[in-house]
Amino acid sequence: MRFILIGFVAFLLNSCAMTSLTMQKINGISFVAARDSIKGEHIKPVANIHANYVAIMPFGFISNLQHPQIVYNSNRQWFGETAKGVKQYIKSFKSSGMAVMIKPQLWVSRGEFTGLIKMNNEKAWRELEDSYLNFILDYARVAQEMDVAIFCIGTELETFIDYRPEYWKHVIERIRKVYSGKLTYAANWNEFNRTPFWNDLDFIGVDAYFPVSELKTPTVEDCLEGWGLYKTELKEFSERLDKPILFTEFGYRSIDFSGKEPWNYDRRLNVINLEAQVNTTQALFESFWDEPWFAGGFLWKWFHKHDDSGGKNNIMFTPQNKPAENLIKDWYSRY
Repeated sequence: MRFILIGFVAFLLNSCAMTSLTMQKINGISFVAARDSIKGEHIKPVANIHANYVAIMPFGFISNLQHPQIVYNSNRQWFGETAKGVKQYIKSFKSSGMAVMIKPQLWVSRGEFTGLIKMNNEKAWRELEDSYLNFILDYARVAQEMDVAIFCIGTELETFIDYRPEYWKHVIERIRKVYSGKLTYAANWNEFNRTPFWNDLDFIGVDAYFPVSELKTPTVEDCLEGWGLYKTELKEFSERLDKPILFTEFGYRSIDFSGKEPWNYDRRLNVINLEAQVNTTQALFESFWDEPWFAGGFLWKWFHKHDDSGGKNNIMFTPQNKPAENLIKDWYSRY
């Protein structure tokens, strides 16, 4: 009997060791909204890379950085950007066994950076706060109705948060009253360490566009070295707050110097470099996916018509139909 018990304990220890080597991660993609509903043919390529999570991103629009009114869920928007479209996308992906994060985002006219949204007076701030609360609560209710696993309360809104921190505490409290799932916020890579409300959320969300190399075609080793200080800071931050890090966005363009300013979507940066995209992406996976304090992340970004997206002449972020797609498929299959 004693030998049987020892054997059973050894089996349990072995099982725990094997489990730790294959930790479940959020292997996500950021799914770009389309004009129309989606079907199985749009979901199959996502399943083929072993993604287990999808970020669905409804948009609200403001006319400039000082404008307080958000327009959303309008019949002038694409189907996938509206509440009806979000519900259809969620239902489709969940029926294929994938979990969902709803990540409502703002778009400023002419593509100006949302982190610079700043009102000129108290009246405008209050109008913006009321408008944003309506926007975010409407989608929090959708998240609850559709039993969504994660809800993101905002994306790269650092100046709004810097100037109105107490408002954001109120937003989180209001969301918690209508939505029972996990919460995060998508902080920009140079914003997360001063975001004041992480203790009220479940994940420390980071849009991971950290500069990791200034080389034209960085090697994996170059990028691993570039991640050094950032990784240490992220690990210590996670441990101090006792919250996992979630990369609410990560990815690189397939261009020269892809690791230098990974956030830069300027189309004038247009020299194709597929190897640079592969190497920067590989280094990110090697740096984080085995770490117990790291929850996973959402690849930026994925379009619904897979056969017509990306390709070897594409200079933007999507890995679709590029060598980086096979790399992502390999890493996602391991976790």
